[in-house]
Amino acid sequence: MGAGSEAIEEREFPAAMVAAAPDRPIASSERVLVIQPRRSWSALEFRDLFEARELFFVLAGRDISVRYKQTALGAAWAILQPLMTMLIFTVLFGKIAKLPSDGIPYPIFAYAGLLPWTFFANAVTNSSNSLVGSANLISKVYFPRMVIPAAAVGAGLVDFAVASAILLVMMLYYGIWPSFSIVMLVPLVVLLSITSLAAGLWLSALNVKYRDVRYAVPFLIQIGMYLTPIVYPISVIPMKYRWLLALNPVSGTIQGFRSALLHLPFDWSALLLSAVIAVGFLVFAAYSFKSMEREFADVI
Repeated sequence: MGAGSEAIEEREFPAAMVAAAPDRPIASSERVLVIQPRRSWSALEFRDLFEARELFFVLAGRDISVRYKQTALGAAWAILQPLMTMLIFTVLFGKIAKLPSDGIPYPIFAYAGLLPWTFFANAVTNSSNSLVGSANLISKVYFPRMVIPAAAVGAGLVDFAVASAILLVMMLYYGIWPSFSIVMLVPLVVLLSITSLAAGLWLSALNVKYRDVRYAVPFLIQIGMYLTPIVYPISVIPMKYRWLLALNPVSGTIQGFRSALLHLPFDWSALLLSAVIAVGFLVFAAYSFKSMEREFADVI
C-alpha cells in the first residue's frame, strides 16, 4: 500500500487462507500478516491521532525552531506584530477616527482583540501551507496527515503566550486588574484553537490540489479582520445586522476575550453560537480532509 493511502489495518490469517508467493510456498502451520485498508472509515481517527502525539510535539517544535532560526530578534517577533499593529490602529482609529471602545482605553481595547486575532491569522496561514511544506515527509511514510496542520496550530500557541505578556503589562499600566472572569480564557483559547484547526485542515487539503489557495488565504484573512470586532466594538453595529457578524466564529471569541480581561459583560449567546459553528466547521473540515487525503502523496 502506498504512503499516501488512508490508515492501514494489520490482520493475521492462517496460511491456508492466503495465496502463496510464486517463488515461495507457505507452510500450513505458518501465519501471515496482511496489511490492508481499514474497513471502518472515520474522519477523525482519534486512536491514530493519539498514538501520533509524539510526532505532533516534534513537528510543533520544528515549526517553532525554524520560524526563529537565524533571526536577530527571535521570539520578539511574536510581540512586535500585534504591538506595532496596535500602535497604528490607535493612531488611525482611536485618535483620528475616534472610534468608541466601550469605555476602555483604546490601546488596550485594540490589543485585546489583536492578540487572539494574530494567533488565528498566523495559525491558519501556517497550517494551510503545512502539507505542501512537508511534501517529502508525506510521500515517504504513512502517519495521520492531520498531525501536520494541527502541529502548525499548536506552535502558534507559543507565540500567543509570549505576546500575552505585553497585554498583562498594559493592563497593569492602565490600572485594570484581572478578576475571576479571567478563568474563561482557557475555554476561549480552546475554542479559538478549534476554529483555527478547522480552517487550517480545510485550507491545507485544498492547497495540495489548488496551489492558488496560498495566495487567497492572506487576502481572506485581511478581509476577515475588518469583519471581526477588533478595531471597533460590536456596539457600533446596528442591532439588525449583528446576526451577520455573529456568523463569524472568531467574532464571539474575541468579544469573550475582552470580557474576560477587561471586566466587560459576556455575550453568552454569541459565545454559544461561535462554539456551535466552530465545532460544526471542524467536523466538516475533517471529513473534507479525509476525502482528499488519498491523493496527497500523488498530487503533492
